[in-house]
This record gives sequence, C-alpha cells and structure tokens, in this order.
Amino acid sequence: MNKLSIRDLDLKGRRVFIRVDFNVPLDGAKVTDDTRIRETLPTLRLAIDRSARLVLASHLGRPKGKVDPKYSLAPVAVRLRELLGRPVDFASDCVGADALAKSKSLPDGGVLLLENVRYHPQEEANDPEFSKQLAALCDQLFVCDAFGSAHRAHASVVGITKFVSKAAAGLLMEKELAYLGRAISNPERPFVAVLGGAKVSDKIEVVQNLMKLADSMLIGGAMAYTFLKSQGQPVGKSLVEDDKLDLARGLLNEARSRMFRLVLPVDHVLAESPDSAVTKIADIAATPDGWMGLDVGPKTVELYGNEISKARTIVWNGPLGMFERPAFAQGTLAMARAVAAATKAGATSIVGGGDSVAAVEQSGLASQISHISTGGGASLEFLAGEKLPGVEALTNAAGGN
Repeated sequence: MNKLSIRDLDLKGRRVFIRVDFNVPLDGAKVTDDTRIRETLPTLRLAIDRSARLVLASHLGRPKGKVDPKYSLAPVAVRLRELLGRPVDFASDCVGADALAKSKSLPDGGVLLLENVRYHPQEEANDPEFSKQLAALCDQLFVCDAFGSAHRAHASVVGITKFVSKAAAGLLMEKELAYLGRAISNPERPFVAVLGGAKVSDKIEVVQNLMKLADSMLIGGAMAYTFLKSQGQPVGKSLVEDDKLDLARGLLNEARSRMFRLVLPVDHVLAESPDSAVTKIADIAATPDGWMGLDVGPKTVELYGNEISKARTIVWNGPLGMFERPAFAQGTLAMARAVAAATKAGATSIVGGGDSVAAVEQSGLASQISHISTGGGASLEFLAGEKLPGVEALTNAAGGN
C-alpha cells in the first residue's frame, strides 16, 4: 500500500479526526452486532497509546440529511465505552459549537464520538464548507479506517482530506487493502472466485475483472439462473433477469473463448415458493415448471467443494441460496465449511459482502477465514478493478506515487 499509515503519524497531544464505520444494527438503544466497532479497536488503541486526542465520526443508516433519533450514534458511544474500557464523550452534532468545544477539551488519550454525519445533507454532497467544518475539529490529521465507506466520495471520507496536512489509513483499512490488493495483484494460484447473490447486474464488472485474474469462478445464488436460462436450460419459476440474458450469454462465450472455467450449478433445491414447506432436489436439466430453485443441490456442493479444495486463493462474495431460510441454507453453509477447510490447508480466503459475511458468521466458521471484509460495496468495487475515492484521497507514503 503506497498510502500513509496511522503508524507514520506523530499523534502525541494532537487531535486526530478518525473516520470509522460504526454503521451497526440497533434495537432501540442497544447495539445488536458490534463487529464493526470491534474491528476498528486496534486503530483506536494505537492512537490512545500514542497519546492522541481522538475525534471519531461515522454515519449510521440513511437519515436522508436530517436529524432522526432512530439513527443516533448515542447507543454506539455507550458500547464503545464498554469495549474500550475508558470514557467516551459524545457530541450532539458532528459540527458546530458543541463538537468544537468538546474536541478542544479532550485530554491526551481522550475519545469523542460525533453524532451521525448523515444528519447533514452536505455530507453526501461532499460539500467543501461542511468538510472544512469537520477538519476544524482536528489538528491537521485525518485517519480513514472506514473501508466500508471508501467507495463513497463524501465529506467525512474525501472532502475533509483537502483541509488537513496528512490523511492516513487506519489499521483496518490497511488490512483490507493488503488482503484485497494481494488477491488482485499477486494471488497464489489456483485462484478461485465464488460469486452468489441475486443479481448478475450487481456484479457484471466483478465477473469481468475476476475473469482476467482468477483461474476459475463458481456461480451460485439467484444470479446463476440468468446464466442458465441464457444457455437454454429450464429454470422453472426461478428468479431471472430477462433483460440481462444477452449479457450473461456474452460472459459465458467470453469465458469459453479464453478457456476460463466459469462453473454453473448442475442441480438445485426447489420449492413452489420460498414459503413452501415442500422441497425437492432435481438436476438443472430436469427442472419442473412451476418450481423455483432456492439453493444449490448436493452434486453442485460436491463439485464446488472439489474446486475449493485445490485453491490457494479464494474470494467469495454472495450466498449460494436463500440462506436466511434454513431449508435453503445448506449450499451456502457447505461452501463456508469448504472455504474454512481450504484455509486450514494453507489457502488465503477472503469473504466480502454483507450476506456472505452473515452466512460465515452463522456457520460459526468466521475465525477460520483469513479475512472477512467489512465493506460490501467497497470490496465489490475494489474487486471490479475500480479506484476507491476514500483510498485515492489519502496522502501518498514517501516513495509512493
């Protein structure tokens, strides 16, 4: 990574503005999943140990540019206080008199969490004046540890960097870029990509880019049916993007012409609807009318498991079925087990995207994966070969370009 790191900054006694991703699920005033908070603790502890004065900013949900108590970060401040085991002050706004006064009264090692930056429409508009107000809360030092927001050119991610002298990556951002960067630029081979989820249209660029980088690609989830139908296979009532059939056909033709292994399901678990209690397993070629595919079948699980077992680098984004329903979760959970086993055997595994991360957590195998990305959209754009505004805006390291 050719960007400045928080390790490179002289933090002692200085206010540092740290953009974190505390966009966590809440149930009233309780944080129900603190993964994103815990992921950034190493960065916060390093800054505290170096006697910095921490000003933390995050968004939460989509309050649409106005104050909405439902999206307040106040409960997050409480949880952060518990996790850090030290006081965390909270500002009622992310700019203005209260935020400024509280930032100026921070002691060395003190922590202040600002209220939701998305309470202001200027955040998503990347407004320069708003960016300047945010920068006034620190002593010319900015750290971005919010990989999950790095694909957004927002004020607290990108705009603020124009009003500070140094903009560095936090430890979580460094880790994300190291794992994803290695997968794209220097993967150990064989490199197997696993793509699931509902829509081909969400992942066109990722498919195209990974076809240039990986050795094989395993397709699952509802998006597989658009590929299968484009080949004239029967898909029953399965979810298909009919307006993307030509695109899917083109991608398959491209894979063939380049001798690239793009592997589709050979069987699946069917039901008449996602709510149906009756399921059956059939080969893709024998899909009955009026039934829909909602998970990959046992033959596909075995086929994909064999591919995964030979891999040295694995990138997985998206579930292989409607895994939130137990009847259609087996394919995705089997994939989690296969990826964990390959990792134990020495492969590097990267899981990205909200649903695939949730599936790995559900399987109880999260600790056996090399890297679980905290950024769904950001990791997808990175894997598609796109530059992330929040990374590009950081200060280049000495000798970087």
